[in-house]
Amino acid sequence: MSTRQPLVLVPGLLLTADFWREQVARLSDVAHCVVPCGQMQLDDIGDMARAVLAEAPDKFALCGLSMGGYIVQEIMRQAPDRVTRLALMDTSARPDTPEQTQRRKAFLDLTRLGKFRGVTPQLLPFLVHQKNLSNQALCDRLIRMADEIGPDGFIKQQTAIMGRPDSRPSLPHIRVPTLVLCGESDALTPPELHHEMAALIPGAKLEIVRDAGHLPPMERAGKVATLLRAWLRA
Repeated sequence: MSTRQPLVLVPGLLLTADFWREQVARLSDVAHCVVPCGQMQLDDIGDMARAVLAEAPDKFALCGLSMGGYIVQEIMRQAPDRVTRLALMDTSARPDTPEQTQRRKAFLDLTRLGKFRGVTPQLLPFLVHQKNLSNQALCDRLIRMADEIGPDGFIKQQTAIMGRPDSRPSLPHIRVPTLVLCGESDALTPPELHHEMAALIPGAKLEIVRDAGHLPPMERAGKVATLLRAWLRA
């Protein structure tokens, strides 16, 4: 009889299933990993959550990074009884600030003018730790994933992110083992946002990963897999 747990892994903005490649491989002995894709081309966080739930097993452990973290927080409101444990990575429980929304709208305007650039070398310092900028294979994967999502997907995903709710009021209602994880040098969703989430979720465990930016599952794959393995056994 298999002892592997169902584990749903939800990627973030401009990321595909390839983002979770190392985690799927390293956890395959303890987890049956599912990376949903039906949410990729939707423009509402609630609809994204429903799409993920449609691809998920009846009961499952749930992990999301960045935009994926917004989606899994919505899943905890829609179907908390289906989730056995929760991991929030490099994300936030807060809604967009007006300044963040304005920046996103500027990107969308450029995209609609045919100037979608996906992930470029100029954006990589905001995504990965300085030490990882010389990892050409990692950087190339990020660029390829963004190209695969494309301009239409980018517009829809950013629209969903701008419209997300404030999740802070719902965090104290979470009643499953929860891991809150962040790269120490995350410039987009910095560690203080994760301290806030961990403080709001009863019994949550906080982990700050050194030598990582916004994407620890790629940047520090072995370390993150070790932490996820412990979380799955908690």
